[in-house]
Amino acid sequence: MKNTYHKIATYEAKENIDKVLLLYSGGLDTSVMVKWINETYGADVYALTINIGQNEEDFEEIKQKALNLGAKKAILVDAQEEFANEYLSKAIKANVDYQHGYHLFCPLGRAIISKKAVEIAQQEGIKIIAHGSTGKGNDQVRFDSYITTLDPSIKIMAPVRENSMTRQEELEYAKKHNIPIKIRNTLYSYDQNLWGNSAEGGEICDVKLIPNMEKILIQNAGLKDALATPSTITLEFEKGIPVKLNGHTLSLENIIKALSALGSAHGVGTKILTEDRIVGLKVRGVYEEPAAAILVEAHKELEKVVSTFEENDFKEIVDHKWAALCYRAKWHEPLMEDINAFIDKQNEKVSGIVTIQVFKGNVYIMAIDSKYSLIDANMASFDTQEFNQQASASFIEHYSFQQKMANNIKGKMLIK
Repeated sequence: MKNTYHKIATYEAKENIDKVLLLYSGGLDTSVMVKWINETYGADVYALTINIGQNEEDFEEIKQKALNLGAKKAILVDAQEEFANEYLSKAIKANVDYQHGYHLFCPLGRAIISKKAVEIAQQEGIKIIAHGSTGKGNDQVRFDSYITTLDPSIKIMAPVRENSMTRQEELEYAKKHNIPIKIRNTLYSYDQNLWGNSAEGGEICDVKLIPNMEKILIQNAGLKDALATPSTITLEFEKGIPVKLNGHTLSLENIIKALSALGSAHGVGTKILTEDRIVGLKVRGVYEEPAAAILVEAHKELEKVVSTFEENDFKEIVDHKWAALCYRAKWHEPLMEDINAFIDKQNEKVSGIVTIQVFKGNVYIMAIDSKYSLIDANMASFDTQEFNQQASASFIEHYSFQQKMANNIKGKMLIK
């Protein structure tokens, strides 16, 4: 792997590379990076692993692996609670949805990972942060942007991008240097946190091919293997945030974990999605976000019930922009703060109990009980006379006035 890359960005590490903080997951990319950085620059590598809910990982094993590979220090940070309370809570209130079905588990995760990386770098007196992102993906944009926004004095190193390393080259490097690599499936690349997971690679990349879901899914049951009977649950929200599950007060982190387990068993939140990456590539991925699918749907319906048409109509625009900013590495954009202020205000009345049924990949909102509900059952019922139906005809005459005028004029123009 010869380095022919010419660094032109001012934030790229070019000199004084003696101490590097590596965002370390224990996977192929970052395991190779520990050895490669030390071998190439003779630098001390500090491996930072951040737990944001990668439930299949043995973090102590990952920490020891980094040390075995030559890391000077291996640091493990459990940020699950902060991830839930400071990031996922905002996503729920924003009904997070990017390009019709992606609840942005990865972009949200990159935002907190970058924040914790800067905090640790500052504590350890390290001025260079390295990551294993490629030059084709979104993560390079998120890590580089967020880290240098939070601390402009920090420089970035991205060896995979800088050397255009292929997956095969990394595997060969690992074999040559006796780096143990635990690969779930050589065809697919996975990412995971508390909010969901994704798979890329193999036939997923070719939109003409049908993804082999039985081989791809690592969390959710396929529809034929999903539970045979529906499950009914209740979620209680306070100001847009879920606080109780089935009547039990739980932390947001634990509510998400419980819903993730339940939703997975029903195959909820599975999505084959084509998306537009920040760098311009159009790609396809398989997502499993069971808790996100349940929470977003429940919140959205409760919000709809307690808000006026105008509020809901405008909130859809705001939510769309929120998701775009989150996806496109704009977490620290001032507009994001402005939008969050509006969303917080909008959610002051999004409180109540939502009854939900999950079954065979679907989320059904069965009932909503809120003191802020704008639904008056007596008014809406066909069996009561509380609504003055006789006033409707006069309303309709005025309501459709311009439409009639326009069509009348159009008709005269056609006759001519």
